[in-house]
Amino acid sequence: MQNELNIDPFLSASVSATSLLKQEGVVIWLLGLSGAGKSTIATIVEQKLRANGYLSVLLDGDNLRSGINRDLSFNPADRYENIRRVAEIAKILVSNNIIAICSFITPLREHRELAKKILNHRYFEVFVDCPLDICEQRDVKGLYKKARNESISNFTGISSEFERADDANLVLPTSMQTQEQSAELLYNTVLPRIRSNTI
Repeated sequence: MQNELNIDPFLSASVSATSLLKQEGVVIWLLGLSGAGKSTIATIVEQKLRANGYLSVLLDGDNLRSGINRDLSFNPADRYENIRRVAEIAKILVSNNIIAICSFITPLREHRELAKKILNHRYFEVFVDCPLDICEQRDVKGLYKKARNESISNFTGISSEFERADDANLVLPTSMQTQEQSAELLYNTVLPRIRSNTI
């Protein structure tokens, strides 16, 4: 049967879903060195949001690089493209008032500026700050060891630069507090943005 009103069914469903959400979409962008605690904190925050009735989607570097970004390497141009794609995905989510939690190393200021430009006022930057030596001690995947042995090239903090993000919206010093404490601080800080009618 022809749709007499000529309404796109996908658009109609999207609008209906958005109207049901009692939240403001925001992108929580966690950045920092490998081993700083980004993924763990992001997972805890996502679980807390879900437990309190908020809809969120977790975008993680490892997961996206095994799928949509599997064609990208770790050279400078591909790192930039990796962040661009993630930001565009997050933009679609927040335009539907879904909370996007992004966990990516995001090593350079130009990467963060790119994400900020795409996401505008929806972008909430979180620097998961942990010294390199402590990240290496936590090296459960053995990545730093491989980077030191030159088995991995373009590894952030070893053979590729990481620029600190001390001007982030929130800095979490994970060498001085537990990941649970960091997640609680992040959750409480971002909650007013999610509840507010204006960001």
